[in-house]
Amino acid sequence: MKAIMISIITPTLNEEEFLPKLLRSIKKQKFKDYEIIVADDGSVDKTREIAQKFGAKVVKGGLPAVGRNEGTKVAKGDLLLFLDADVILPKKFLEKAIREFNRRNLEVASVQLDPQTSRKMIKFLFERFYNYPVKKLERFLPYGAMGYLIKKELHQKIKGFDEKIKLCEDHDYVRRAAKLGKFGVLKGVKISISLRRFYKDGWLKVLLKYMSAELHYHFLGPIKSDIFHYKFGHYKSKK
Repeated sequence: MKAIMISIITPTLNEEEFLPKLLRSIKKQKFKDYEIIVADDGSVDKTREIAQKFGAKVVKGGLPAVGRNEGTKVAKGDLLLFLDADVILPKKFLEKAIREFNRRNLEVASVQLDPQTSRKMIKFLFERFYNYPVKKLERFLPYGAMGYLIKKELHQKIKGFDEKIKLCEDHDYVRRAAKLGKFGVLKGVKISISLRRFYKDGWLKVLLKYMSAELHYHFLGPIKSDIFHYKFGHYKSKK
């Protein structure tokens, strides 16, 4: 495998419950040439202390788009891996992800999602209604949610995340990147994601919100008003 360094960037706000799980999963990776950057939006819990305990660089953040951009400013890696604070990386994730990324000559990639639950129906629904369509549509409609990998030079070409976007800034980011660099959905890896959004707000409300957001993006453009009342740090608990 070509020698490469990866910068793992995570925006946070009061994530003391979930952040340790993510950081422990990173520390267990076989691939070790990485740095962790936590862009914190003024947490009042132990988020910053936890990040520093795990050896992460902590920088001043903001809303997710702002935090990711600020994290990138201090990143030393050739590749940037953006992760939400409530995900967990499976064993050998970094090794497998980078190998496939290089093998397919990708410049930006998203990953499949694996919900943190033992309920087979929920896993089936994620596989059928998220993972399957995003793989099938990767050439026509790029998606990126909760975890995506990009070359730093491409991030700089598109001038990072649009900080004016209130919701689905990650989809906008990946789609702009895909216009200038080769995009793909990584087939050989998944990230384990929390279902706290669904438990907190309700499954139907979450699904309708993101369906509406997608329609807004297609017909009216990126969401730059607060019509969906997005609140960063709203999902502190599992339920």
